[in-house]
Amino acid sequence: MSRSRTWPISALVLPLFLSCSALEEEDGGGGAPPQREPLGGSAEASIVFTQLPAGAAVTRGYGRAFGMLRADYGAGCRLVRLDSDGELRVLSEGLCAALEPDVSFDGERVLFAGKRTPGEPWNVWEVDADGGAPRQITRDAGNCRTPAYQSSLYTIDSREPWMQIMFVSDVAGALNEVADGPAWSLYSARSDGSGLRRLTMNPSDDLDPHLMGDGRVLCSSWQRMDASRGKLGRFALFGLNADGTDYALYSAAGGADAAAPVRHMACQTRGGLVAFVEAEEVGWDGAGRLGAVGIRRPHHSYRSITAAEDGLFHSPTPLPDGAILAARRPADGSGTHALVRVDPESGDFETVYDDPEWHDFHARALVPREQPDGRSSSVAEKFPTGKLYCLNAYLTAPEWIGALEPGAIRSVRVIEGVTLAAERRRTTLAEVEQTGRAGPGSSVHGLAPLAGRRVLGVAPVESDGSFQVEVPANVPIQLQTLDEEGLALFSCGWTWAKNREWRGCIGCHEDPELTPENRFFEALRKDATQLLPPVEERRAVTFLDDVRPILDRRCVECHGGGQGTLDLSAELDGFFDKGYWSLLQGQHVDRDPDRYVVPGRARTSPLVWLLFGRNTARPWDGEAAEAQPALACGGGAPLEAEERAILVEWIDLGAFWDGGVCAPPQSDETHDSVGGKR
Repeated sequence: MSRSRTWPISALVLPLFLSCSALEEEDGGGGAPPQREPLGGSAEASIVFTQLPAGAAVTRGYGRAFGMLRADYGAGCRLVRLDSDGELRVLSEGLCAALEPDVSFDGERVLFAGKRTPGEPWNVWEVDADGGAPRQITRDAGNCRTPAYQSSLYTIDSREPWMQIMFVSDVAGALNEVADGPAWSLYSARSDGSGLRRLTMNPSDDLDPHLMGDGRVLCSSWQRMDASRGKLGRFALFGLNADGTDYALYSAAGGADAAAPVRHMACQTRGGLVAFVEAEEVGWDGAGRLGAVGIRRPHHSYRSITAAEDGLFHSPTPLPDGAILAARRPADGSGTHALVRVDPESGDFETVYDDPEWHDFHARALVPREQPDGRSSSVAEKFPTGKLYCLNAYLTAPEWIGALEPGAIRSVRVIEGVTLAAERRRTTLAEVEQTGRAGPGSSVHGLAPLAGRRVLGVAPVESDGSFQVEVPANVPIQLQTLDEEGLALFSCGWTWAKNREWRGCIGCHEDPELTPENRFFEALRKDATQLLPPVEERRAVTFLDDVRPILDRRCVECHGGGQGTLDLSAELDGFFDKGYWSLLQGQHVDRDPDRYVVPGRARTSPLVWLLFGRNTARPWDGEAAEAQPALACGGGAPLEAEERAILVEWIDLGAFWDGGVCAPPQSDETHDSVGGKR
């Protein structure tokens, strides 16, 4: 079979009992676009998909957030149905835009995102697969995109189950952690749009919800805090229950695909795979190569399906025979999307439909599918808290096992993520000059907005590495394990607990496919440590409010006014003062050892080495663990323990200037995070 060929749509969705030879007989061998000739076959071959005019105003080339996010396209899109006889019908009559369809379990209805007029928000709509007037499902729920059918949900006190839909929305009104657009979260609602429920609390984006065969939800999650590989974090695949509980890493880049920090648009195939789009960076549409993992071992079964030269693929979806229906455009980025059928085993693909005047994507086969079993929910809104626990924090990734001596982990710091409100998106130069504060969500060149950080508290870690904390529900949480000097050893990505949820992990960055040890852990013998301070008592640690007073009091006399290479003076230099720039960029901005502060990692920051009189890096920190501190202090009185603790905490929380803004990272490796807590 050739790597690429053109097949008629009648070969797209065939009964599973047909043989491969019968499939070959359907191939007429012609290379003409399918829509230009009659297409025979059964009604099972009908598909529904999105068409975007080839000349539509979309952001070409590079995507948003330095290639991490696809553009917010959709204007001018329409929803169409293509039958096996070649007839093309528009299903979104009366709407100015429609895209991202999903097909009901019985194959008779289509859910999609649409809008009547350009000025109104995106909403979820439904239309009969045979046509008719679309019906609006959601109202007053923000912009709603990528809707999908869920199975039934029920609670112990409900009289009967009810059907659900899910989608992503920006109704929370917060910015993502780059502040270049809204933070998208997963939501669910009843099939009539009532009972809106937020499922995810990620300060960045959660996208692409897909219903798995077991009733769980798969999504792509932007883990902004993991700034490895020089990118703004990564998009990894996460799974969660239908009610938002048990949000956990499903599969992340690693091994052979370590260079691809973006994994999104995932779907479960009929052949036991989860297929997805992966890329080092994405353009306006998010297209990339196709990769896959096995459902049985999603963390250790990665393989590529297509290569870079095969083209850029988009929005894969399963077909009943185990193949994948996807969109594809040429590898050089030219041309429009065509619909292709991909063999996930060989990577061979065949063109199914191509209209050069339109981008054809988001295709779904109009065939019935099995409805997963319903899910129960124990989430109860009247309970304002949830619990997080870890069985053994010493259980880490294989390369770190044995690097920590018993007793090295003394406590865990629990940090709240504070999202930036959309109305604070812009901060003008005049405001900065007047106040000296950049403010949340600043778009001024050179700033790197992040979700703000506030400390909820510190809890003890037992001798066996276990801990248990009670935290406010539905609040983004980061956990940092600390040594005896308060230095963070490991940090996790954003996680949270739903109302009355008790969420746990086996260890810190452990192999997610491990089984917990069969013993009772010490922290579970006790009540959870309550970390529930009122909002006004949750501490933020920033340069302006906490570090600058220490520098003025203890350091500027020797390190100010251009004295030596380390200028800690408060004189403004652009939007930060010279002291802040000196600490975060040092003499050589491209090498960590020449930077005094590494945001998010106090233990590898030379400033901390000076404060403690030794290199505090750990064996897994690579070159930093072998570096010799080049700093020397000219005989000033040592800082008090409380002052050292403030500096350490400031760095471990991200070295913020003020209000959720810090200097852009200059190294290829800034944080330890490898994803959400498991």
